[in-house]
Amino acid sequence: MRGLGAGTAEGAVARLRVPGRALPDLSGHVRDALAIEAGQRRLFPWLAVAFGVGILIFFAAADGAPWLPAPLIGATLCLGLATRLGGRPALMALALGLGFASLGFAAAAWRVHSVAAPILARTMVAPLTGIIEALDEREEGARLILRVERFGALPSEAMPRRVRVSFRKAPPLKPGLALSATARLMPPPEAARPGGYDFARDAYFQGIGAVGSLVGPITVRPTQDLPLALRFAAALDDARNVLTRRIAEGYGGQPGAIAAALVTGKRGLIGPAANDALRAAGIYHVVSISGLHMVLAAGVVFWLVRALLALVPHLALLWPIKKIAAGAAMAGATAYCAFSGWDIAAERSLIMTLIMLGAILVDRPALSLRNLALAALVCLAREPEALLGPSFQMSFGAVAGLVACARLIDGRLFLSPGAGRVGRVAGVVARGIVGTLATTLVAQVATAPFATYHFQTVQPFGVLGNALTLPLVSLVVMPCAVLGTVAYPFALDHPVWWVMGQAVAGMLAISEWIAGFGRSVLVVPAFGTGALLLLAAALLLATLPASRLRRLALLPALAGLALAAFPQRQDLYVDRQGTGAALRGADGHLTLLGKPSRFVLEQWLKADGDDRRAADLLAAFPQGRCDRLGCTAHLTDGRAIALVKDSRAFPEDCARAAIVITALTAPSSCAAPLILDRRRLSDQGAASLSLSGGSLAPLHAHASGRHPPWRPTPAAKPAEETPPELESPVDQ
Repeated sequence: MRGLGAGTAEGAVARLRVPGRALPDLSGHVRDALAIEAGQRRLFPWLAVAFGVGILIFFAAADGAPWLPAPLIGATLCLGLATRLGGRPALMALALGLGFASLGFAAAAWRVHSVAAPILARTMVAPLTGIIEALDEREEGARLILRVERFGALPSEAMPRRVRVSFRKAPPLKPGLALSATARLMPPPEAARPGGYDFARDAYFQGIGAVGSLVGPITVRPTQDLPLALRFAAALDDARNVLTRRIAEGYGGQPGAIAAALVTGKRGLIGPAANDALRAAGIYHVVSISGLHMVLAAGVVFWLVRALLALVPHLALLWPIKKIAAGAAMAGATAYCAFSGWDIAAERSLIMTLIMLGAILVDRPALSLRNLALAALVCLAREPEALLGPSFQMSFGAVAGLVACARLIDGRLFLSPGAGRVGRVAGVVARGIVGTLATTLVAQVATAPFATYHFQTVQPFGVLGNALTLPLVSLVVMPCAVLGTVAYPFALDHPVWWVMGQAVAGMLAISEWIAGFGRSVLVVPAFGTGALLLLAAALLLATLPASRLRRLALLPALAGLALAAFPQRQDLYVDRQGTGAALRGADGHLTLLGKPSRFVLEQWLKADGDDRRAADLLAAFPQGRCDRLGCTAHLTDGRAIALVKDSRAFPEDCARAAIVITALTAPSSCAAPLILDRRRLSDQGAASLSLSGGSLAPLHAHASGRHPPWRPTPAAKPAEETPPELESPVDQ
């Protein structure tokens, strides 16, 4: 037997040999690849990835407030061990990764602790007094951020520090004034479905403890002795509103509103039709102050300062004008970020831009993955929660893709040193066209997984929209934004805003033309977190390595695409209040049960890949399936489902229905196999159910018994509370 085994093994090796060559040494290839990564310093970006993994572990698994020294001690031990493993690169890299993951966990824990503030426990209508911190004007009314001084009879330990309220009619308001009115406030709404957007989490990190509206008369009065920081922030926000109105009126209509949003970040004046057109063309990112605007603004300042200094021969020869221009661009980008509202996305873009320009000051390459990783570390250390949102994911994903593909999309193929003047001009034009198209394509491919996961929409003509509109934005709109802001204090800005409005009008016309195409916006079913993680891992493996290791990206990419292409569709959705549901009908589409809010229904339809409008579905709701006691329907497998509005319906519905949904507390005698009542929904949030397995095991927005800091404790909610309907909690 021993001889047979040896002969068999030798024969197998002989059969696997390539004539003239031995089998490739896989371990040798791996060592060579890692040597290339280390030689090009490509291991550093993976520390930012490890830092992000620690943040994800905190938000996915941590329950309550961990003991902060624990992850710090773990990080110290791992990083200390790494310093003693210099002769073992693999173990040293592992220790560094664990150390940075521990630091990411600690950063998330500290952030949660540092922003802790009271959250309103139940819906209340009471007198509200506070200081206006920020004001966003809209087509009808406005939205305010108030620093609360008093709300009803709430004690200070239970009173939110900041609230967000909207109104339709009010006396002239501006930041810095004190406001008094009756307000209807409720806790920030949680996710409308399992895996959906959680507004309550974002509100917690913004210090907002309640949302709602002002009802009745509003009185304002001047304030005295405001803190310096609040006074400065209020004055800056007021200046932004004044400039927004000036730009919007300088051209008029929706082009003026869009032009104002590009400068000040105030998007409230943009109407729904214009928003839809920009989204259909795939260029809505243009009106959200982010990386594109920061780079263009800094680039305009950099080019202007360097060009002006180059006009003076003495300065051009003796002074480091490139570094001076970089410093001026850093100052200009910082001022632009502050004046545009210092939004979270703009702040991350500013950090990235400052690091890129700072590299010029120290004679380092400005655009590199190392600088991108450093920017990601700074952003995540400041705001770890940003890792969970689409803005961070899409902006860093796009830049990573562009840096990795820089040599492929720079268009040098079209520049021929020996060509004549006409040939050189044609080469420059071809380089610009191909570069724009390639850049747009790379950015869209890199951001597609994140955009589809968060918004469930795909814009097939996004490449065309960006290719046609970005030249206008780069060559006219953003230079006018910089020049107009400079000319504004001298009251010489109106002609600039008119020119800018003309370019924006052209951009809007292109967007409306593309929006007229059939299927310009495709709604796709929501896929799970597992598919997103696989696609994100594929993007990292495709962009960060410099060696053949990037070929490994194919494996998670194929697995992620397979999961995303065939998601498990839910057959039942139940809102977090138990007042409405949507179930799959015999035709395969969702049908209504009860009356969920329009915003919640929109989230369900998009998650199901359904492009119907929520308003149309609500208007067509068959009232014959409901009476004063509740509503009834049947699942596709024939089982009955009941939505109970009145407690008198419990005896009958609990006896015949497989699923009972109610905003009330079901009696203990209810024998239905699945009961989704106030107690369960309050504890676990919105629910969804798939009938593919035959069992009645629903998914919930969060695990039972887990109460993260951004959720008010259930004990504080009275049993009789029924939160009102709420329209979209986010800017649409």
